[in-house]
Amino acid sequence: MTIAQHLATIDRLCAADFPTVHGGSVAGSYGAPGGPGFHVVELERSGGFAGEPHGEREAAEQYEAQREALAQRLADRWGEPHWIGLDGLFLRAQQGDERIPEPWASLGSHMRNAQVWRADATGRWVALGISRLGEGQEFRLLALITETDPP
Repeated sequence: MTIAQHLATIDRLCAADFPTVHGGSVAGSYGAPGGPGFHVVELERSGGFAGEPHGEREAAEQYEAQREALAQRLADRWGEPHWIGLDGLFLRAQQGDERIPEPWASLGSHMRNAQVWRADATGRWVALGISRLGEGQEFRLLALITETDPP
């Protein structure tokens, strides 16, 4: 998909009603595509990399470049993003030290960080990040649209 298509998807989800239950239907979604107060959409997905470290490095660089190109277009709209670390959120939620709201707690299980903006027209939060479940696994460029403030 192109950056213009990704922007159109983000715009559509910023305006769409949120699902009332977990697992609403958003084509191309990763995991539970949404739930009360949020949408998650997979914008791009790589292949797997079992035994291919060179291809894995190239894919990592490609996904970083795609995220940055899309992030620049979002920054043109809403200003510079806030970076939030997500990997620690999952651990804090698992340890029970604090209650991390969804969808942020779940994102922390497979996304290290995200760039976050407040969409001017809707007041919703838009997060962009690269998901990866582990070495040798696929890279996924994800967008999150939520009404829940980042932790």
